[in-house]
Amino acid sequence: MLKDFYDKHKNFSLRTSTEYDISPGIKCKFDLLRANLNSKRIFENAVDLGSSGNSILFFLDNILQKNFYDIADLPLKQYKNINSCHPLCGDLVKLPYRDKSFNLLTALDVLEHIKDDEIAVSEISRILKKNAIIVITVPHRMKFYTNQDRLIGHYRRYEISGIISLFEKYNLKNIKIFGVYGQLMKIADIQSTNPKKTEQSLINLRIKYERNVAFRQVWNLIVGLLTKLMKLDAKYHSFKKIMNIALIFKKQ
Repeated sequence: MLKDFYDKHKNFSLRTSTEYDISPGIKCKFDLLRANLNSKRIFENAVDLGSSGNSILFFLDNILQKNFYDIADLPLKQYKNINSCHPLCGDLVKLPYRDKSFNLLTALDVLEHIKDDEIAVSEISRILKKNAIIVITVPHRMKFYTNQDRLIGHYRRYEISGIISLFEKYNLKNIKIFGVYGQLMKIADIQSTNPKKTEQSLINLRIKYERNVAFRQVWNLIVGLLTKLMKLDAKYHSFKKIMNIALIFKKQ
């Protein structure tokens, strides 16, 4: 079911690293993640679970081997024939990797799409080396669950204490937590009133951005401004009002 959804919905399956330039939400999230990682450590082997076509690993320079894992086939095609990049299609609850394979793992906006998230977390723990770093983002607070969550396949939104307890159960210690999206992300509820129109509009935006130089320059300015607003929105709201959170864990 999830595989069919992501293969057929072009808004997801057509994403590339250009999404960072097109989407204020992606730019905000990736910028905050890189700032909070702030690590000089060299990671020999990293994997992005649920990578889609716009993986955070593209924007990290301290990784020797980059692995991209997703349930949909189409987004992975762009990673083929790139040195040190290894795409693989499959289910997160049945990871094909050996025990203790990675020292960096990212799973951004992924766990909420998995019915049995505890199996997923146990698999995450299994494939990680000791002292590995795990970076995740998840939608925050069930009180914010709306039709938009249902449309894009969210089984749940998370409470902070609950997700920390789940990861600790599998020897993954939380070392940092911060907000990614504040109240501005409620705009997604408006988009959910007409999902087909929203999807087509986003596809048209990508095409215009890639083909029209003048539009690209204007859009870059707009994205830059909106990104700054989103960062401020996430920084100055209390956690009770944060709609998406990031957590960094370390394998014990």
